[in-house]
Amino acid sequence: QVQLVESGGGLVQAGDSLRLSCAASGITFSSYHMGWFRQAPGKEREFVAAINRSGGRSVYEDSVTGRFTISRDNAKNTVYLQMNSLQLEDTAVYYCAADRSFSTNTYDYDYWGQGTQVTVSS
Repeated sequence: QVQLVESGGGLVQAGDSLRLSCAASGITFSSYHMGWFRQAPGKEREFVAAINRSGGRSVYEDSVTGRFTISRDNAKNTVYLQMNSLQLEDTAVYYCAADRSFSTNTYDYDYWGQGTQVTVSS
């Protein structure tokens, strides 16, 4: 079956960096566009970043542009989210997702990981 497993979350201070990873299995990874989403307590899940199948195109939510970088390694079936200059508002559970369409819309994604917690403290 399809599995997306996130890792790399944790507790950091504002201004620090973290790199999230998402390892995929059960799909032909290079056939799927990949996205990162996040959900803060009491809020809806929101788009963070997406990358196309080849890794040649990426898009970001405005508040993370210039601070976060999405990348992928198709040989390792893994997508990454490098997060720099973390802010208190970045605190959330971060999810990776896979879909055959390149989208920023949560509802378009077919497969989801279980999430990894990122907590930014002052």
